[in-house]
Amino acid sequence: MDQKKFINITIFIVIIVIIVGVTGYFLMNSNLSPAQTQTEPIQSDTITYTNNQYGFNFVLPSSWKGYSIVSTNWQGNMIDTLNQTIRGPEILIRHPLWSVLSPRQDIPIMIFTLDQWNLIQAEKLSVSAAPIPPSEFGRNANYVFALPARYNFAYPTGYEEVDQIIQGKPLHTF
Repeated sequence: MDQKKFINITIFIVIIVIIVGVTGYFLMNSNLSPAQTQTEPIQSDTITYTNNQYGFNFVLPSSWKGYSIVSTNWQGNMIDTLNQTIRGPEILIRHPLWSVLSPRQDIPIMIFTLDQWNLIQAEKLSVSAAPIPPSEFGRNANYVFALPARYNFAYPTGYEEVDQIIQGKPLHTF
């Protein structure tokens, strides 16, 4: 095989690989996953969890009717003083089908005072082993509500549904 023919074949193969890669990328990142292309009734009704203590509402699909609330705490450390531990509230909204034998993805909501949030943003307070801070959901005059970094990296049952709920911006403060 002469060199010109070899170069043409190589270019052709590279173009095919690029086309397949770009197509795969768009298929993987499109909003039309195979599960969503099936005909399913769209649930237009929702339910709302209201937390008067911290001042927020969280809108859930009606399939979460019967959800439970688990109150827990987040824990963090001041970066410059390793012995100083800071704690704050975290609320888990738990799917009604969750069980010990078949756990599902919770919706975790970390609650920070404005001062605590400012320390996180200034990289003076670390609240997880992840190299990235929590993501802000919303805020009111007293609190910042955030989603923990890497909260769903174990990919438990229901993580896709929780991600879809979160993408819908369900938290509203008052």
